[in-house]
Amino acid sequence: MWTMEPLAKTTPSRRTLWQLVPQTLRYARFNRHEIAGSLGDLGTFLPLLVGMSAQNGLNFASALFFAGLFNIVTGLTFSIPMAVQPMKAIAAVALTEGLTTPQILAAGATVSLIILILGLSGGINWLNRIVPRSVVRGLQLALGLTLLMKGMQMVSATRQWWGLDSYLMGLVCAVIVLLLFFSRRIPAALLLFGIGMLITVIHQPTIWQSLGWGLTFPAWSPIAFNDFVTAFPKAALPQIPLTTLNSVIAVCALSVDLFPSRAADPRKVSISVGMMNLVACWFGGMPMCHGAGGLAGQYRFGARTNGSILFLGAVKMVLAITLGASLMAICQSFPQSVLGVMLAFSGMELALVCRDQTSRSDAFTMLLTTGVCLGLNNIAIGFVLGLAMAYCLKLGWFRLEDRGEDVHSTATPLPTTDASGSTPDSSDSATVNHSAGIPR
Repeated sequence: MWTMEPLAKTTPSRRTLWQLVPQTLRYARFNRHEIAGSLGDLGTFLPLLVGMSAQNGLNFASALFFAGLFNIVTGLTFSIPMAVQPMKAIAAVALTEGLTTPQILAAGATVSLIILILGLSGGINWLNRIVPRSVVRGLQLALGLTLLMKGMQMVSATRQWWGLDSYLMGLVCAVIVLLLFFSRRIPAALLLFGIGMLITVIHQPTIWQSLGWGLTFPAWSPIAFNDFVTAFPKAALPQIPLTTLNSVIAVCALSVDLFPSRAADPRKVSISVGMMNLVACWFGGMPMCHGAGGLAGQYRFGARTNGSILFLGAVKMVLAITLGASLMAICQSFPQSVLGVMLAFSGMELALVCRDQTSRSDAFTMLLTTGVCLGLNNIAIGFVLGLAMAYCLKLGWFRLEDRGEDVHSTATPLPTTDASGSTPDSSDSATVNHSAGIPR
């Protein structure tokens, strides 16, 4: 009922990273197609980074630095344009429940440690089998809706009908996103980010004085034990099944479709996700992972090799080191109406992946999980109750279909992408339609 298609068997290389780097770099290309492809996942990255920096106090420079560093390490490890994107469940909880920066970092470290253990032990596929897809979709729907509502509240908080930071500006930004929804040349999030920066400068002309070249490097950011205790049920628990599904299982399956001769190995991907935040969390790095949606988005924009990832990582690191402190000041003054629209559309993309739950039992489980998460404002309880209901339906203790209906899930083994070629999770959760072979 909940099983997924087995991943294509790849033969993990036993060579060290340093031995693999020269071979991996042979695939790298640095042309306009790769540069354009590197922008394919900014629609997810920018809103969550700016949102957590402005709302939760996350260090913009440190987060940008480690995002770039992980891009480069990923580009040296994988020959495909493997995306590096925020852990969207953690980001959604942080933005809607006001987690502190140490709690955000603790959640990312906890998830990475568990994924690393599962990857090394081979437990990734086991966990994916025991957690029904309908429960995962329920978590994604709840997180997507909370992010959507948070974005709308931020636009509403401007309390102005007219002006550069107002309801009207929010409407204009929403129209821009819709007009550029299918654009392969102009990422809507990048354009909105530029509009927001322009409005910030117009509102505060003196902010230019804070811009200056200088060297800014990540600093030690201690995390208390209580931060781990608080973060686990709120943010880490809902992220774990999403990461196993999207960051490992789905991304490897998608890589088989797009790059049959260079498909990613699940164990290698698990170790990559695990090592990211175990290092970065102690220096203020935003929780990051890989993702099928990001891979599909970058492929759609033209990326075919790891050159796009290496280019993007270099740009991020240079900006973080030279302008990091200045960008943090601008980020804190970012217009609420623009940021709200960016977060709202990120939330909608995260929720839209749930449309593959077409049977009554799956839809019921998904909606129960979502309703409990939202109604009780407790994702952990929603996850447990959704899991319990799914197994009750599987064991036949309850029945929601007529006898003539198929009681099994009608969902496809892997969700299809949306019209833009990617989905957000990131949450992280999009994959390509297997019958199509490549994203639309």
